[in-house]
Amino acid sequence: MMESMQKKQKLTAAGIYILLILVSITMLVPFLWMALTAFKTITESTSVDPFVIFPSSWKPDNFATVINNMNFPVLYINTLLLILGRVVCAVLTATMAGYAFGRLEFPGRNFMFSLVMFQMMVPGQIFIIPQYLMVSKLGVLDSIFALIFPGMVTAFGTFLLRQTYMGLPKDLEEAARLDGCNIGQTFLFIMAPLTRSGMVSLGIFTAVFAYKDLMWPLICNRNVMPLSAALAKMQGQYSNNYPQLMAASLLACIPMIVLYLIFQKQFIEGIATSGGKL
Repeated sequence: MMESMQKKQKLTAAGIYILLILVSITMLVPFLWMALTAFKTITESTSVDPFVIFPSSWKPDNFATVINNMNFPVLYINTLLLILGRVVCAVLTATMAGYAFGRLEFPGRNFMFSLVMFQMMVPGQIFIIPQYLMVSKLGVLDSIFALIFPGMVTAFGTFLLRQTYMGLPKDLEEAARLDGCNIGQTFLFIMAPLTRSGMVSLGIFTAVFAYKDLMWPLICNRNVMPLSAALAKMQGQYSNNYPQLMAASLLACIPMIVLYLIFQKQFIEGIATSGGKL
């Protein structure tokens, strides 16, 4: 009886592993196709022959062309500054706002938090015109600050950190108050360090959303472009150079791959703690 149960468990585990391997291969196919297309000619990339998978001759010239034409070092710097600026601002503002909404009692708290929730329920495109007018009045169009501006305050981050603070026991604040801490000291030295997992989760989501943001950079900037907007401008109206487009897309993936390899542990912990998915 035990042997049959063990065999059944092994077969079940083998079936699960096979299914996961097949799903992983399916997810890797687009990335592999992009990498292979980057080394093809235009004729090979537009061929309808399903058996033409590998290029007849590997051509790395596409990478040299896009690097020279698009000035990738500057695009990398713009994208990293965009991600860093939005992550720092979002974590700082959401941490303070989340603590205020989750732990402090003040008049109008529920009403103001309902306004924050309202921002999560409407499409983000509604705020593009007001944000553009604000950036234009400040005179900072076509700058790094213009790219960072929409992500300086995040309704999702405020909600996420509020829920994190509400999950902490009240005894911590009472003990801090008995020790003579004021509200600022309690927040800075007692409560904020305990929400590190929530901050990491928010940082991960903010970095990913900033990296793939497309509409706002195309609207507010003409010269100071991140990678996403620069790739979008490569598409022609009547024709596309797919090998060069795929080569540029492959180069654009490098920052997020490097960040993931460096902060792999924090990425996994943040996603597991938040219970969300990218």
